[in-house]
Amino acid sequence: MKNLLLFLLLTCSVYGQSEYPQDYFRNPLDIPLVLAGSFAELRSTHFHGGLDIKTQQREGLNVYTAAEGYISRIKISEFGYGKAIYITHPNGYTTVYGHLKRFSQRLEDYIKECQYKNESFEVEVYPNSEELLVEANELIAYSGNTGSSGGPHLHFEIRDNQERPLNPLLFGFEVKDTKAPYVTAVFAYPKDASSTINGKNERVELRLIPKETGAYEVEKITAYGNIGFGIVSNDKQDLAPNNNGISNIQTFFNGNKSLEVDFKRFSFDETKHIRRYVDYEYYRDKKSKIQKLFIEQNNPLSLFKDAYDNGYVLVQDSTASVYKIKINDYHKNETWVTIPIEGKPETINYDNIVDVSNKIMVYSDKPTTLSSGFVTVNFYNNTLYDDTYIDFKVSSDTLFLDDDKIPMQKNFYINYDLSNYKSEHQEKLFVARYYGNYWKPYYVSSTRKGNILTAKTKSLGTFALATDTVPPTIKPVNFQNKKWISKYRYLKVKITDDLSGVSKYRATVNGKWILMEYDYKTNTLIHDFNDNIVKDTKNELKIIVTDNVGNSSTFEATFFRK
Repeated sequence: MKNLLLFLLLTCSVYGQSEYPQDYFRNPLDIPLVLAGSFAELRSTHFHGGLDIKTQQREGLNVYTAAEGYISRIKISEFGYGKAIYITHPNGYTTVYGHLKRFSQRLEDYIKECQYKNESFEVEVYPNSEELLVEANELIAYSGNTGSSGGPHLHFEIRDNQERPLNPLLFGFEVKDTKAPYVTAVFAYPKDASSTINGKNERVELRLIPKETGAYEVEKITAYGNIGFGIVSNDKQDLAPNNNGISNIQTFFNGNKSLEVDFKRFSFDETKHIRRYVDYEYYRDKKSKIQKLFIEQNNPLSLFKDAYDNGYVLVQDSTASVYKIKINDYHKNETWVTIPIEGKPETINYDNIVDVSNKIMVYSDKPTTLSSGFVTVNFYNNTLYDDTYIDFKVSSDTLFLDDDKIPMQKNFYINYDLSNYKSEHQEKLFVARYYGNYWKPYYVSSTRKGNILTAKTKSLGTFALATDTVPPTIKPVNFQNKKWISKYRYLKVKITDDLSGVSKYRATVNGKWILMEYDYKTNTLIHDFNDNIVKDTKNELKIIVTDNVGNSSTFEATFFRK
């Protein structure tokens, strides 16, 4: 009985140390873990769902299974994770391996059979639990730079049985990190019209004072009413110079915990709400992400814990208070920020009040339709986070819809009535958004039903109808018409479309469909002759490329192989 009790106590002690298995998953590479991106790192439209593991600026490193299991999903896409493998393990977790260059031969044969069957480079398959079993430490792929990768690396995830990504470092992976997070800016925010910070009723950047200890202090502020704070903070690890995200933030007001933000796990349904978590207007202006340490309405993020009064603090007249921020990376390196606050009502400076007399209120909790001439904009329920005044003007076919500084929860819809355009012209029209240094038109995903052309987007700005009558261009890269190319393993073609963009392509040799992988970053189509589809000496190549308004180009050439 005593032995059984001892066993139970030891078991409880072991499991109490970590709710995640520590020796179950291995490093998927043969090199030490050095991170290009950390879990839950702040990206422009989402929280990062895994670890980006550096591959020494190379492609083609061996990628191994982190543990035994079965391949439950393989997805190949032009964007996103590019070539990706998903493995479900007996303990209920799923590991994900993204931006792969190619798969092991067994998996390469499997997925190419699917691609040729569907006559599509982009495929997504869900093998059953007995179809593609894998052992621990099995070579499954080679690292690459496919999809929306900004450079060679391996994207690695661990998901729970509800498909929620978890920080892989929770499972015992080792990354050398002895450096504490650092802070580059601190801000204070009024909650309502009666709150002030240094005499202002607007976001105020505070003077940050680094200390020799690595901590930070902020020059004393005066404040009154309900206020919140925000920080710009990142982390660096020992073996890499790049910025990474942080793991945990806690705030304290006069010694009492006010809010915690824990970047341990999130769901893909909520990750889009990063637009609510950061100061979106500041990000669009300054390209810097302020993490708001208070919870505004319509913010469903599960990252928040122990929120007292949603993270806001009440500063009363004639009080001396202290607000502190504790910032941790995953390895418990910590940084503190101390903000002394003097409670003092002050007359508000209203010099920067925005004139909304010429703007239109768009509501967050009910649909709003804006219309002028032949342009209509539909905002449905919960498109915006707050009731917001928006600048709306139409001049000819140009729509001025404020600036892209207001975060959206969902897409809104821009509708153009094309009744006044000839039918042959309608087919070549698309909705373009104008931005950038050269005010260039960019295609916005659009559909046409009858005379109505509808575009959907999450970004405000300037839109107009644009016409694309120029078909895509197709140019051979490594071969010439009527020449021998026996020494080449790959057939390469560059395809471009300067206005509405490439929508689809199709390639055949001697009338038979061939797989050509599309790399949008280099605008290149590549066929691997090792697919063993091209067997004849004389071959007739035909490639058809279509843009987003239906303009098509056809490229034909003859090549010889033996």
